[in-house]
Amino acid sequence: MKSGFTITSDEFRGFSQFLEKSCGILLAEHKQYLVQSRLSRIMQKEGYSSLSELIHRLNQPGNATLKEQVIDAMTTNETLWFRDIHPYEILKNQLLPELSSGTGFQKLRIWSAACSTGQEPYSISMVIEEFRQTKPGAFSSGQEIVATDISSTVLDQARKGEYEMLALGRGLSQDRLTRFFAKTSEGSWQIKPEVRNRVKFQSLNLLGQYSILGQFDIVFCRNVLIYFSSDVKNEILRKIHKQLKPGGYLILGASESLSGLPDLYKMIHCRPGIIYQAI
Repeated sequence: MKSGFTITSDEFRGFSQFLEKSCGILLAEHKQYLVQSRLSRIMQKEGYSSLSELIHRLNQPGNATLKEQVIDAMTTNETLWFRDIHPYEILKNQLLPELSSGTGFQKLRIWSAACSTGQEPYSISMVIEEFRQTKPGAFSSGQEIVATDISSTVLDQARKGEYEMLALGRGLSQDRLTRFFAKTSEGSWQIKPEVRNRVKFQSLNLLGQYSILGQFDIVFCRNVLIYFSSDVKNEILRKIHKQLKPGGYLILGASESLSGLPDLYKMIHCRPGIIYQAI
């Protein structure tokens, strides 16, 4: 079968329904080319001659591996180090000082949702390391970053904490590269233990339940809600609220906003940047 397989309107509709039900992602009607390009390898490997065959198999029992491969292929894993720098500046200059000065403070816990190949949680960990170097003794009870994603493929890569120079050049300064990475014998760069060890990766579908994750002081849920319907987005935000400690903070992507839910979140203007505090 050629990689440029055709997709009928009914097939596209059926696949879109599967994807939304499985992981919440909405496909716009003009995204047929995206389905073609991202599923070609799977279609060829499994020997399917049409998208209908793939959809039929996905809807059968015992398809967990195939389902995971399809979701992996359709998930956008575009990411940068210190993406949209403002959230990290807010974290370092506002949130960490505030949280470190609290009385009776327990372990600092931050959740990086939809963490992709690890750039966001490791960027957060670098900021914490830099803050603790300027304020020795801060968060002496410990710091933990829980990083989740639906894709087992990107999680496996993230756990290694090892990156090629091309990937490191996307948002990482030379100073941070020197301080927080060590060159491997293969020529790639690996994050040093003091940054890597506070990050714990685990698989999570944002359509599922979060209670197993525990409570957090800060949640980064950035550049992922744009792929969901308004109803699903609000449901995710409600569930995130339950995982935030009283007064905890939610940080969204630069192109995302929280409309509604005034009983759950209060908007805070940081100039520049906006964050949300749990009510």
